[in-house]
Amino acid sequence: MSAQPQEFTEALHFDSAGLIPVVVQDVDSKEILMLAWMNSETLAQTLETRVATYFSRSRQEVWVKGATSGNTQQVHSVAKDCDGDALVIQVHQTGVACHTGTKSCFEAEIIELS
Repeated sequence: MSAQPQEFTEALHFDSAGLIPVVVQDVDSKEILMLAWMNSETLAQTLETRVATYFSRSRQEVWVKGATSGNTQQVHSVAKDCDGDALVIQVHQTGVACHTGTKSCFEAEIIELS
């Protein structure tokens, strides 16, 4: 189902800090690349430019993914969960997603439960 940007954002529930968690997924491989945060400003900028823009909780500032590293994320789609309190964005990743130099932020340690 496709929604208009205003209807989509009005249905979201940001936390007490004005943020919403964002799971970032590679549109082609479906690999989870990273977890980030957006506020209403960075979500609006992302929807307008189709370039992933986040809010850094540690630096308390807006950052456009890849602005300094060149490892950009061109946004393919944005989905909200059933409660409207989390997002999944699918991106076309250029370069690596993690600041440590790995493709995904979820490569450091894995617990196998099988």
